Amino acid sequence: MSPRHDFILTLACPDRPGIVHAVSGFLFERSANILDSAQFGDDHTGEFFMRVHFQQTGAGAPASGESNTVDTLASAFAPLAAQFGMRWELHGAAVKPRVMIMVSKIGHCLNDLLFRYRTGQLQIEIPAIVSNHKDFYQLAAAYDIPYHHLPLLGSDDQAKAAQEARIAGVIDEQKIDLVVLARYMQILSPALCEKLSGRAINIHHSFLPSFKGARPYFQAFDRGVKLIGATAHYVTTDLDEGPIIEQEVARVDHSMRPEQLTAIGRDVECVTLARAVKWHVEHRILLNGSKTIVFS
Repeated sequence: MSPRHDFILTLACPDRPGIVHAVSGFLFERSANILDSAQFGDDHTGEFFMRVHFQQTGAGAPASGESNTVDTLASAFAPLAAQFGMRWELHGAAVKPRVMIMVSKIGHCLNDLLFRYRTGQLQIEIPAIVSNHKDFYQLAAAYDIPYHHLPLLGSDDQAKAAQEARIAGVIDEQKIDLVVLARYMQILSPALCEKLSGRAINIHHSFLPSFKGARPYFQAFDRGVKLIGATAHYVTTDLDEGPIIEQEVARVDHSMRPEQLTAIGRDVECVTLARAVKWHVEHRILLNGSKTIVFS
């Protein structure tokens, strides 16, 4: 069987005629076969977005191996990208992104992500789990993943900066592609948010701004809510207001106790976060200002 090299190209640029023709022509000239393609033109912003999954086989695929092939294709594509003013990325489809999960004392999202990772539902590597508490070191050990207990030793800015410096050290040392805040209950500093721009995902319940603070499901119970849900979004310096990736809801009723609402809410959070992570690592999400484009 001929060797197969799969790639994913994503791009965004000012909308104008000829973009799809230029990209498909570039791929045709290099014996590439497009497996699937999606595009969207935003009338409001005048921006064009595109994701192309393609392969090279046989004579069309350089023999240098996938990493070198990405570099070769990227160098060849750069002039075309410059011509259209593209913001673009090219990835080897077989490369598993390196994901660091951060958690505090509530572990349902962590447990769900680890199960999906172990069963192959998420095509990722998890070289590190970071927490400001020790609660889940045994869970991490069961998956043979290094667990970094990095507590916040104090409440002042200096203590916060010291802890985040250690977090940043793990990110750099492990060459982390994506950070997932799986109910990590510490606010990231503006500096760390900037460092992780476009590559950190957070999950929270969708009661905001109605039920902020502790025990939101108990607050929701007191108000008799009929819908509960969750939102996964990219982390920005604006707390819980980053570009939304995915949202999900579940209907509830007056017969349910706060503990039942909490259980339902946690299930919804797990599903919502897992979808967001999957779409990110499959390079299906493109930023569109304060919003996202998610190609299915």
